[in-house]
Amino acid sequence: MRVDDVERIAVVGAGIMGHGIAQTFATAGYEVTLTDANATALEAATPRIAQNLASFVEHGLIDGGEVTGVLARIATIPDLDEAVSDADVVIEAIVEDFEAKRTLFNRLDKVCPDRTVLASNSSSLLISEFAAETTRQDRVILTHWFNPPHIVPTVEIIPGCYTSDETFELIYELHRKAGKLAVRIRKELPGYLVNRIQMAMLREVWSLWEMGVASAEDIDLAVKGSFGFRLASIGPLLTNDLGGNDTNYRVASYLLPLINSDVQPPRAFKELVESGGYGQKTGWGFFTFTQEEWQKVIEKRDREFLQRLKELYLTSEEAADS
Repeated sequence: MRVDDVERIAVVGAGIMGHGIAQTFATAGYEVTLTDANATALEAATPRIAQNLASFVEHGLIDGGEVTGVLARIATIPDLDEAVSDADVVIEAIVEDFEAKRTLFNRLDKVCPDRTVLASNSSSLLISEFAAETTRQDRVILTHWFNPPHIVPTVEIIPGCYTSDETFELIYELHRKAGKLAVRIRKELPGYLVNRIQMAMLREVWSLWEMGVASAEDIDLAVKGSFGFRLASIGPLLTNDLGGNDTNYRVASYLLPLINSDVQPPRAFKELVESGGYGQKTGWGFFTFTQEEWQKVIEKRDREFLQRLKELYLTSEEAADS
């Protein structure tokens, strides 16, 4: 199957990630079916997508006249078998649980057409393991999106041990065609590329917070206004080149033996989680807000992300195409 042959996409899981993935492909012109075992989540998906699209219109990312067509291309279907019955590509976006994914992929393998590619939006698990019992090892692959998926440009494309080159390139080109910044990950490994980098940073951030080096507010402020500010425009390796690799090597030789290298999260972070400090889910974590305040945080985040998307990514892509 070639990328131009793909017409219908099914998304399994209508929650935080799934509804945004469905929106992205519908905006790109694909017919999308969206399903979820949780009826409440499925019912909430269309209003959430409509709200997302209104923000896109507000920021000039799509024309207001496109909204009706995008919504019309998304069908919410409670029955899993019906939702995936004629899909060219299925994208799984359910809970990050090995057994749940294994069970789902085995079912998808039985009910989907032979041509269908099965993709997972796992953020750490290996497709070669939880999809190992399927009969289409050459047509399973990982597509790791980032929250909020309808805004954040990057999607990591990660093949399993037996994923064919044809499938790898098909899914890579499909996501590029849908307007995403697709990145080929050449080796399958836990956490893939981005989450391994992110977790290395978080380990030190949690440690510094536990030691009382700075408050949660000041840690976030420091990161946003320093390397976070730079990383929106230039990646870490180009930053190294511009700053001087000789200098960075000397700094690394001094600091690496001193920074956190634990293989378990810090005790204070463990205690935070065990006491129910999940963040937005429970109302408090490193920060404490009312649900109304959390919603304002999310809205502010999305406005800034949309503006950044428009200025940094869409402009650069248009320039590259001209």
